[in-house]
Amino acid sequence: MRFPATKVLAMAGPVLFTACATINPPQPPSLDLPQPPSDLQAVRTGERVTLTWTIPTATTDRQTIRVVGRTLICRSTQSQVTECGTQVGELPPRSTSPDQKTKAAFTDTLPAGIESDTPSAVATYAVKILNREGRGAGFSNPAHAPLVRTLPPPNDFQARVTPQGVALSWAGETAPTSNPAIHYLVRVHRNLLGSERTTVVGEEPLGGENTLIDPNIEWEKTFEYRARTVTVVREANQAEVQVEGNDTPTLKVFADDVFPPAVPAGLQAAASGPGQQLFVDLVWAPNTDLDLAGYNVYRRQEGAAPSRLNSELVKSAAYRDASVAPGKTYIYSVTAVDARGNESPHSEEATETASE
Repeated sequence: MRFPATKVLAMAGPVLFTACATINPPQPPSLDLPQPPSDLQAVRTGERVTLTWTIPTATTDRQTIRVVGRTLICRSTQSQVTECGTQVGELPPRSTSPDQKTKAAFTDTLPAGIESDTPSAVATYAVKILNREGRGAGFSNPAHAPLVRTLPPPNDFQARVTPQGVALSWAGETAPTSNPAIHYLVRVHRNLLGSERTTVVGEEPLGGENTLIDPNIEWEKTFEYRARTVTVVREANQAEVQVEGNDTPTLKVFADDVFPPAVPAGLQAAASGPGQQLFVDLVWAPNTDLDLAGYNVYRRQEGAAPSRLNSELVKSAAYRDASVAPGKTYIYSVTAVDARGNESPHSEEATETASE
């Protein structure tokens, strides 16, 4: 049977306008591998190396992580860590927050005998963070800790309060190596009792003066002092490396100011002239003590004890004695007084006779 041409076209029309759906290729499932940290840092103090890094919050394919698995901490004497030959520690799984960066830390204790008198010797650390199935994407950046030998803290560390501040001392030591690239010094730290803020008081070469004065104290407060020996590596064309050793036991020092100011000097006395109102003027060199509160002025006559003339502290280095009798001879002295009431010994005396 033959159909008319128009019918054939009508039957074919729906076929010409049929659309085909596009199907994308299937995506591989996420491996859920935490991104390796890139900010691992290592700080050595004595035989301890403290490592810190930021816990990842995303996988290598940029998926958010809610929980990371175990963290392996590895140490090597090579410049890079390609496999965890010496695992020095492990941290357990923990939750993470994609909204904040959280730091992790671990302290490794170096084994006996690993320290070296070779200035360039280092220990290399890396961490590897696993997912909950125990798989990881590789090691973090390497972090290096110098292995140069550190020394025990100074012996016989002592502190005493002096008028100039807290005097610190320790027993003398000699350097254990003659390597010209390695030097040792003693560094003293101080903090106010109850405060975590630490100040370096100063440092001295090992075997040097073995003493320091801390003048920057506040009187009537308690301070804590510690000393440590520092190994300093100075090699040509290399940045200086410092490794601090362990601290001495802490010394607590109460800065009790029981020290009087310096004795005033240069006291002079001059009586008023004839026909003037009777008085004796006194002048002396100003006292330079920072905590000076003022002066006391004393007067006596031959064979008598001195008595104080002023009822309140004299603020300037001058005083006028207007309670004198004509023709009488007076002997004067001056003392300095600090803010805590400590009074200096008497100055040298000055003698003057009031006008007739």
